[in-house]
Amino acid sequence: MHAPSTLSAKQIQHLRHTIMQWQTQHGRHDLPWQQSPSAYSVHVSEIMLQQTQVSTVIPYFERWMQRFPSLDALASASEDDVMAQWQGLGYYSRARNLRKAAAHVIAEHGGEYPDCLQALQAIPGVGRYTAGAIRSFALQQYGPIVDGNVKRLYARLFGIDGEPNSSAFNRTLWQLAEQLTPHNASHIYSQGVLDLGATVCTKSQPKCSECPVQSECVAHATGRIEQLPNPKKKREKPFRVGHFSWHQPNQHIHLVKRSSPGIWGGLWCLPELPDAPKDAELAGEFIHQFTHYTLHAKVWRASTPQHLSVKDDNSVGYLATQLFDLNQLDQTGLPTPIKQFIQDRIALKRHT
Repeated sequence: MHAPSTLSAKQIQHLRHTIMQWQTQHGRHDLPWQQSPSAYSVHVSEIMLQQTQVSTVIPYFERWMQRFPSLDALASASEDDVMAQWQGLGYYSRARNLRKAAAHVIAEHGGEYPDCLQALQAIPGVGRYTAGAIRSFALQQYGPIVDGNVKRLYARLFGIDGEPNSSAFNRTLWQLAEQLTPHNASHIYSQGVLDLGATVCTKSQPKCSECPVQSECVAHATGRIEQLPNPKKKREKPFRVGHFSWHQPNQHIHLVKRSSPGIWGGLWCLPELPDAPKDAELAGEFIHQFTHYTLHAKVWRASTPQHLSVKDDNSVGYLATQLFDLNQLDQTGLPTPIKQFIQDRIALKRHT
């Protein structure tokens, strides 16, 4: 790993000034969470933005803030209500942690976010990056941040090699972030590195001619823009087959609420079966890509509710089972692939 362990005071001052000036003139200023930012709104936006594009997050953020405008509103909401608002964003543990975080801040800090990085990281679901973002963007205090965009920017700017997910690689980037982030106007610098990574120093076809730190960029000088950051080691995803039950009396459907933690925890779902039921008719199937594996789901038509049994090995626990009106599914927290499958089946039935 070829990275400066310590930057000179002159380097730090120059890079800070250049990036902050660029952000003021060319950075993003009209995102909804940037308007009168509070610790709560920044927290919500940063959790939503994890592994999700800005354009996708904006409507979710706006609906969330209308439904849960404060920590009290979120903490007092039911889990079903919270999951329904999150439906479609994926990585549902994020929604559960936001609700837990609201209760934590109310119970431990009287409803006011702490301004200490260590105390912020003690909030459920808040890691080093999110704590820095809350402190920087909402409290306008010193809060170094490193996310995927900043990783890419720093790796190219300083010519850093290494496995992107390794502790050594991340430690180096955090050390650089801590040195470069100013104690005054931290929010301008932090927004600057985020914006540079997201809009200029992009993964493919970066706009190097528009980059304010191009003359300092090691990757540009050495022709290694495409090689940095080093590609992650590819791991082949395992392929799993899952069996689910479909029971649809009249205009209703039987769903079960899955327990947390776990895949689709806290969401309503078609009941999962230990294996394919004997003499059952296949109602349909779909493929869904999870982060760590590919699911081939087979859905079997059940003639009676008795088919709605939990898996024999008890690897999937259910909190409740309920009959839902097909017209009310938009207000119910379901995994996106399950909701899509149900909608497709209903549409197909109407046209046959």
